[in-house]
Amino acid sequence: MGRTTNSTARQTSWRVLVGLAAAGLVAALTAPSQAHATPRSPHWELKDTGATDVRFRGLAAVSRGTAWLAGTKGTVLRTTDGGASWRNVSPPGAGELQFRDIEAFDARRAVVLAIGEGEASRVFHTEDGGATWTESFRNTDPKAFYDCLTFFDRRHGLAMSDPVDGRFRILSTSDGGRSWTVLPGAGMPEALEGEAGFAASGQCLVASGPRDVWLATGGAARARVLHSSDRGLTWTVTDTPVPAGDPARGVFALAFRDRTHGIAVGGDYRPDQPSPRAAATTRDGGRTWTSAGQPPPAYRSGVTWLPHSRGTALAVGPTGTDLTTDGGRTWRTVDTGSYDTVDCARDLGCWAAGEQGRVARLER
Repeated sequence: MGRTTNSTARQTSWRVLVGLAAAGLVAALTAPSQAHATPRSPHWELKDTGATDVRFRGLAAVSRGTAWLAGTKGTVLRTTDGGASWRNVSPPGAGELQFRDIEAFDARRAVVLAIGEGEASRVFHTEDGGATWTESFRNTDPKAFYDCLTFFDRRHGLAMSDPVDGRFRILSTSDGGRSWTVLPGAGMPEALEGEAGFAASGQCLVASGPRDVWLATGGAARARVLHSSDRGLTWTVTDTPVPAGDPARGVFALAFRDRTHGIAVGGDYRPDQPSPRAAATTRDGGRTWTSAGQPPPAYRSGVTWLPHSRGTALAVGPTGTDLTTDGGRTWRTVDTGSYDTVDCARDLGCWAAGEQGRVARLER
């Protein structure tokens, strides 16, 4: 009984400390521009990965100290010292694969997704920090192309493929990524002509809580978000106001801070094309979506909520980072560096990654 009480007290103290840290970070992020010139103002601090020939679109923030990266040329990197050093823990023989998503549970356990047509789509998992990897799934359907994966907890997760025979395909695991099963497609709505997911940041499929999951689409006449409340067995679908009508447009990334409040970002990924209405929000679990009143100024490929904050989130893309403090209704640019993906851990360890081996941690 005493140990339970002490454990509860420790958990409460940890939540209070992290909550205070979050409040301080939010206050600093939203301070007047003059304050951003101070040495302690929040900013992205680049970390040298030594991998300038790799583009990292997969990112898993475990903590301020530990993060995993996944990218081109079959590359997986891991840090356990806050980015001071990076260990190449790439799966052997994976040099031709394109890793676009990675989910990590701690410094030792991670699951990584390679994307592409047919057998190029594969899943690997490690339980020893990347010292060894096991290939747990290899796609054998030439019509399938897997884009993203997500986990509800340490055991249950899903991966999604572009439509096969007119419907998005869902892959399920109940053992932490050690084995995978294709779910029946009867509960999946029909896809639109040209509709697909964007493997741009590992955030086209996201979960919140024990059973809810959302899937982002683009490339069709309408940019849509699909929602399942039973771990991918049945789905509903809703249109969003994010730009659509072209293979280069749609919703590229989603983030939900709970099962009702979510943000969608995207636009047109071509650098010479404008992306009005590049962000939208939902307050009812994705049943309806509303355009941001003041959206990011350009296409954004990644988005994440700041933990322990009800309204603060970061969105990233090739032209910069944007911040919202009102749940996604208004955004302002706070950095102009190029990043493809962004993720925050529970201890406020926020990381971003992108082209030419660029990786940064949010410092304050």
